[in-house]
Amino acid sequence: MESFADFRAEARNWITLATGEYYPDILKDACELYKPVLVLFGQLLKSSESSTRLFLQISEQSDGWMRVQLARVFRKYVSPETPVEMLKQKAKAASFCEQFGKGFRPVPKVQAAFLSRPIPDEALCAVLWEYKDRGKKGYDLTERFFVLFRSTFPGLKISGPERAGKDILLGKIFAGYPKPDRPVDFVIFDRSGKDILAIGLARYDSDRGGAQEDDRTGGYQNCADEILGYAKKHGLRTKVIFINDGPGLLLGSMWADYTRLERSRPGKILVATLRMVPERITEKWLQS
Repeated sequence: MESFADFRAEARNWITLATGEYYPDILKDACELYKPVLVLFGQLLKSSESSTRLFLQISEQSDGWMRVQLARVFRKYVSPETPVEMLKQKAKAASFCEQFGKGFRPVPKVQAAFLSRPIPDEALCAVLWEYKDRGKKGYDLTERFFVLFRSTFPGLKISGPERAGKDILLGKIFAGYPKPDRPVDFVIFDRSGKDILAIGLARYDSDRGGAQEDDRTGGYQNCADEILGYAKKHGLRTKVIFINDGPGLLLGSMWADYTRLERSRPGKILVATLRMVPERITEKWLQS
């Protein structure tokens, strides 16, 4: 079987490109979608005596989608150094304000800045629009892999979130797994549905470079070593599959990094783009 490295000379032909959206074409839809968010933010801002109070009012919003969008606007106007994930945690709103409230921009300055912009604010709506489909390309990749795998191996079972959804935690797959909260994207079972043939991760890289390259492949190496170490200890034939696609693979040292990853455990780790799946993943390899 050819290795990932063997495809390098014609790498661009083995990459699947996801479709994107053009600027400024997205502005009309972006402004329609996020105008209500900015209007509500303005209303909450007017009724808040402090930035802390503004955040608490945002955290009290019952609509989850609206609360997250308001938190993103809050971050832009009030606390740009704060990760959005922290702002999303409704139950921790009060303690969050206690810890980080001193760094919030004073509400009069927020009010002045907000009133200096039109409603809807095209610039801010365009920024928020970027969040809308974050992860969509990865979901598309996973879904297409599941369809391709099932058509190629109708007798084998594959399990996992096909689009958005909770990752599979290995603690629920393997008894006594050393890191039970280790998330993976899919699990492949044999024809009996009992033996686990492979554990997999799927990622779409639109862009990748610098330290991100090392972080991604370094994290993959640790994950693979952990899974294969457990498999060896328990006498399992489980392998690790990394489905990676996108133009990011053509940048920097990514292709070489994935080649080294695959070579680190010959026959146990396989890296493939979506187009390589029919040629590289075989039932003979999975069952070996």
